[in-house]
Amino acid sequence: MRPSNEADAGTRDVSIVLAGGGTAGHTSPLIATALELRRLRTDARLTAVGTARGLETRVIPAAGLPLELIPPVPVPRRPSLDLALVGPRLWRAIAAAVAVLRRTDAHAVLGFGGYVSAPVYLAARRLALPIILHEQNALPGLANRLAARLTRHVYTSFPDTPLPHATCIGLPLRSAITELDRAAARAAGREQFQLRPDLPVLLVSGGSQGALSINSAVLGARESLLAAGVQVLHVLGSKNLNDQTSATADPATGARYSPVAYVDRMEQAYAAADLMLGRSGASTVLETAAVGLPAIFVPYPHGNGEQARNARAIVDAGGGILLPDDSCTANWIAAHVPALIGDRSRLAGMSATLRGVAKLDAARVLAEHALEVAT
Repeated sequence: MRPSNEADAGTRDVSIVLAGGGTAGHTSPLIATALELRRLRTDARLTAVGTARGLETRVIPAAGLPLELIPPVPVPRRPSLDLALVGPRLWRAIAAAVAVLRRTDAHAVLGFGGYVSAPVYLAARRLALPIILHEQNALPGLANRLAARLTRHVYTSFPDTPLPHATCIGLPLRSAITELDRAAARAAGREQFQLRPDLPVLLVSGGSQGALSINSAVLGARESLLAAGVQVLHVLGSKNLNDQTSATADPATGARYSPVAYVDRMEQAYAAADLMLGRSGASTVLETAAVGLPAIFVPYPHGNGEQARNARAIVDAGGGILLPDDSCTANWIAAHVPALIGDRSRLAGMSATLRGVAKLDAARVLAEHALEVAT
């Protein structure tokens, strides 16, 4: 580690490597924190690390951040030949991460979990660099469970995340989310997605990759929703746009179905919507809470159950509804969504309960901690 003293800590060069990728759940808080780091220290050198497989290859450069790629190290859920290859792949990825840290003359690593983060954490450990980590979900992933043993700089989105010496600061969110006035931005948001300004909008998203069960249920209920005057802004996932998911409108009500593969600026979609139906990754849960958008959460039914835990505080507060994946059917959506989205008083009450649930300064807090550690 580089020697430093209090006299030059606030002014000397700072280089921070940020690790996180694969899905928007990891890249969104990374980008939010990077933007805040740049605001606090305009001269800070920031470098993101990802793999060629993830969403980061598009969204990180779009955010103006340099991106370095290392080999992916996927861990198979079942015994297979791939499991035997994890060791060699991990060593190659660590070596690549070490090269990135040396090339960027890094002072610290700031990680957001996901399989790209583990090699970077281990590379930082090898070079005796400080590690700062942020865990988005209520239940931590493997990479952050590992890294929490290597550092005392551990921050979480939720207060009961089981990591040692963790401090709950909330989820880092972009200022475009934390400062969004949904009512003021509604007309522009609906125009952006070619939706009528005078009819309610259901926003549907299964995350950056899409969700087959949610997509299928919404497509099955599409005609019923449009006939009831409910418009649908459907974020399908980049691989799920096809002839069956083309834009359409109900000839009687004029309600429109607007499909998109991915939304780079989710604040526009939140502004357009009156209600959301989607997975309950940490970003979706805490972003909808931050903007006051009521939601029906359909937790991913596999994994360690973190998505159901993510949504629990919002649901308990009355700002959301928890719907099991196997109950998310076309019949359920057709039967319940029009009544809920048409109940303006209930939606307003749900929105009101969300005020104060999400911490809005997490990006600033995390950026300040990272700069303090790095300098």
